[in-house]
Order: sequence, then C-alpha cells, then structure tokens
Amino acid sequence: MQRILTLVALFGTLALSGGGLHAHGPGGHAKPAPAAAEQQPWGIAGDPGKVSRTVVVRMRDSMRFHPDHLRVRLGETIRFVVRNEGRMLHEMVIGTPAVLKEHAELMRRYPDMEHDEPWMVHVEPGAVGEIVWHFNRPGVFQYACLIPGHYEAGMVGRIEVVDRGR
Repeated sequence: MQRILTLVALFGTLALSGGGLHAHGPGGHAKPAPAAAEQQPWGIAGDPGKVSRTVVVRMRDSMRFHPDHLRVRLGETIRFVVRNEGRMLHEMVIGTPAVLKEHAELMRRYPDMEHDEPWMVHVEPGAVGEIVWHFNRPGVFQYACLIPGHYEAGMVGRIEVVDRGR
C-alpha cells in the first residue's frame, strides 16, 4: 500500500510541475496540440519565426553530444537540429543540472516513461529532431540524454547563456 501511495504522490507531483508522462510505444511519438509556452529557469519555448541561429547537435552511441559545449547570448532563440548518428534511441533534454539529474533518476526507475515538452526531443536512430528554444535567462545550463544509462555514461552537454554585454 505504501508503494502505491508513493507512486501516486510521485505522479501527482510531476503532473503539477508540468512534466508530462506517457508510455513509450512502437509507433513513435505523437506531438500533442501546441500549448502555451511555459517559462522555465533555463528559458522558454521559442518562436520558429524568430530564430537567431541554428545549431546542429549530433548524438552518437559513444554517449557523447557533438558539440558538448555551447555559448549562447541572452535573448537568442536557437533552433537545435538534433541528429541521431547512432543505432539506438537518444534524446536531447535541456534544463538545469538539478532538474536533469532528478529526471534521469525517474527515467531509471520508470524506463518506459516518455515525455514531450518543448525542451525535449526523442530521436530514433538515423533520424533528426528539432528544438526551438529562447534563452531569456542567464546562467549555465545543460542538455542531456536521459535514456537510462546514457546520462550516467556522460551524455551531457553544457550551455552557457551570457549577457549581450560580455
């Protein structure tokens, strides 16, 4: 009974925090109807019509992103073209180190969990995905693959958002 209550509390907390949970399935990931952009500590979903620049991020089965460090100016809207050059599913999730670590732990406990937020993209082997993100908060953030085992193997990159004056 205690385990059921813990799971109910966990999923209730995630629902209230805006984190969507869905089951992984063989048919790919259907995108829900666009929702209003929600401010996050690391920025907000970007307008595809206002992209400042495009950055190609390659993911490989070596559990690395290329590039693994990005410098972004405060106020930029970046179109991330995310290429999976590997033979296994990878994803790119943008967030704070604490949020990514917490989410990676959940993914380890619930490996069939799927999420579909504007700061996340699952990319099948050989495919390309996209994130458009507006960086309106300065700081040091990360992007990671939270597929169980990938984050732990070091599949993490760094985004430094600096004020335009620097």
